[in-house]
Amino acid sequence: MTRGQGIEVGPFHFMVLRMLIAVGLVRIMSRGERMTGGMNGLDWLMLAWALWASTSSVFHRDPWGALVYRLGVVYDAYGIYFLIRVFCQSLDDVIGLSRLTAILLVPVAAEMVYEKLMSHNYFAVFGGVSADPYIREGRVRANGPFAHAILAGTVGAVSGPLMVGLWRDHRFWAIAGIVASLTIVIASTSSGPIMSSAAAVGALVMWRFRRRVHLARWLGLAAYVALDLYMKDPAYYIIARIDLVGGSTGWHRARLIQSSIEHISEWWFAGTDYTRHWMASGVSWSAEHTDITNHYLQMGVIGGLPLMLLFIGTLAKGFSFVGQAVRHTDDFSPHSRFVVWTLGAALFTHAVTFISVSYFDQSSLFIYLNLALIGSVKSGIRS
Repeated sequence: MTRGQGIEVGPFHFMVLRMLIAVGLVRIMSRGERMTGGMNGLDWLMLAWALWASTSSVFHRDPWGALVYRLGVVYDAYGIYFLIRVFCQSLDDVIGLSRLTAILLVPVAAEMVYEKLMSHNYFAVFGGVSADPYIREGRVRANGPFAHAILAGTVGAVSGPLMVGLWRDHRFWAIAGIVASLTIVIASTSSGPIMSSAAAVGALVMWRFRRRVHLARWLGLAAYVALDLYMKDPAYYIIARIDLVGGSTGWHRARLIQSSIEHISEWWFAGTDYTRHWMASGVSWSAEHTDITNHYLQMGVIGGLPLMLLFIGTLAKGFSFVGQAVRHTDDFSPHSRFVVWTLGAALFTHAVTFISVSYFDQSSLFIYLNLALIGSVKSGIRS
């Protein structure tokens, strides 16, 4: 469903996703349901992230306006995370949610194929998206129900590992989900989702070398240092040289990172209300901001380094939990450990994608669902 459907209550806009979160919260309160295994480290980090995202609004030019925006961000993120943590009670639930995701992706993929071939987005009937998809260098970039083609393609890329986790128990839906995920990536006609898919495949392949992950991390760090020494620009400018479908804006993303470092004194504590001077280009929807195409930096703009580091901390804790589950052979069967590994592969795909994409629509559901499933695994799910 697009973000065009919803109701307004005062300054708050309740899209379909937010209404569903509200229904879920009512169910939890009426039934007295609780999170599996109680609070764990990831839960506490998510709570700390939510609290600082809200309270940092007092340091901004318009505290009330900043608070309203941040409450919406926190409500979406922590609402999704909390509901999945409560509802996911077993590894079967993890697999069931992945299967449901596959079922939902199939019609989205079919519509995006139609959109790409016919240059018409049927989801426009619900509002929130244009009926005419964006065309770049003669190529239609389908976006389906999402706000941008890159975000649509990203959803396909990050869902791929979850589909692979279905392979043993639900072969049909695994195949359908994998095909749908790849179709969405291709229909989006964006370099970012293709690179994200490559990251997902790499993370899945690492299952065979899972006992050497620490070595892969050190090799990755060494490769980055070597690039930094070899290249005239900082090593992260390597993303400016990647253009798989034509018309890539990789240079913009690399320059944004450099600009954020140059202006760190403006945003390090609690974020900033003005980034327009960071880049030569701005955005049509704001006279005060440039296009923050980096989710980590978006956290920094909202709540400074504390919020960015708390967000990165949730990702790190998620990877740590996956590693613990994979190593604990007494608690998980080999197949169950592989399912957990696919959760880690999906999280890795998100982590890579965040360098070049900032989630600003319902695509954010997928990262917090991913983290919540990992949190539930940590809290005692058995095979």
